[in-house]
Amino acid sequence: MTQEIVIAGFGGQGVLSMGKILAYSALMENKEVSWMPSYGPEQRGGTANVTVIVSDKRISSPVLNQFDTAIVLNQPSLDKFESKVKPGGILIYDGYGIHKPPTRTDIQVYRLDAMDIASQADMKKVFNMIILGGYLKLCPIVSIESVMNGLKKTLPERHHKLLPLNEQAILKGMDAIGK
Repeated sequence: MTQEIVIAGFGGQGVLSMGKILAYSALMENKEVSWMPSYGPEQRGGTANVTVIVSDKRISSPVLNQFDTAIVLNQPSLDKFESKVKPGGILIYDGYGIHKPPTRTDIQVYRLDAMDIASQADMKKVFNMIILGGYLKLCPIVSIESVMNGLKKTLPERHHKLLPLNEQAILKGMDAIGK
């Protein structure tokens, strides 16, 4: 099993941390992992993306031209990465701010209105965990237990009070994902 994933959006949306948590969770399950972030100098508000590879085998290179899954959270990221999803792959996008939805028919496309869910449920701080939950429903490459353990290890202790909210957000994302 090898999953090659790109997560892309604006800085401040939790793109890099979502990738980091996914990678850390896979490490905790003794999988091979590559985590390669990319962001502009402006960080918050600028574009950001992260490539995550999770595999049962050694990973030869973290550099990819195509992905099994693209998770995109804004229009510039959709424009850039829609064409880079492998035929038969998955594209997950948040509908908030997307004015030109995906058009490919050779991939599975899922709209997850995570920003709307986060706003309605007062979960704006864990918007990215709603997205991660949707992804994990489609591709359960790590367990929720590993994600929660990964969060516990990577979040500063002062944020541990948010762990139950993160778990709720993951479950909301799992419930909400649909074509």
